[in-house]
Amino acid sequence: MPESGSDDQEVRAKHATYSVLRERIVEHAFIADVMRQLWLRDILDIEVLRAEFDTSGYDLVMSSASVLRHIQLKVSLVNGARSRVNINLKLGNCPSGCVLWIVVNHKLEAIEYRWFGGPPGEPLPDISDRGVVRHTRANAHGQKAVRDGQRSLSQSEFKSLDGRDKLDAVIEQLFGIERQNS
Repeated sequence: MPESGSDDQEVRAKHATYSVLRERIVEHAFIADVMRQLWLRDILDIEVLRAEFDTSGYDLVMSSASVLRHIQLKVSLVNGARSRVNINLKLGNCPSGCVLWIVVNHKLEAIEYRWFGGPPGEPLPDISDRGVVRHTRANAHGQKAVRDGQRSLSQSEFKSLDGRDKLDAVIEQLFGIERQNS
């Protein structure tokens, strides 16, 4: 971890400035980690599809054990200020839609996984009653318009996937494949 407050500020600034790059790196690492874990379990029926852009509310689609998941990934820095994430309502129309919030350290290593979604085969829980999302910039009258089709979820609405092997907990949530006994 950075040693001084100045170093910490530089790390946070880097994460903020290059957040899209950071999210892509974390996404690729997550996909590789899940596929490696399934490989080690001799589960070889996995498919991964990536959305070119997320107008339908998901970043990637993963399939294994006859379960198809549309996944919206969110990434934040450990001890960061982010306490809410914005979710596209269209994710609720996708089969087994879910949100996986990955908390990373300054080395982009996953520290915590946070889960919002239903069991395999079930849709995303209804979020239409959650807080609306507003644009960050105001119009000429100083009003921030509502972003249609977006809802804000707080960190407390997510289930923290902890335990000895957090990735096993993620795989269990995604595909219903139970953890392996070591």
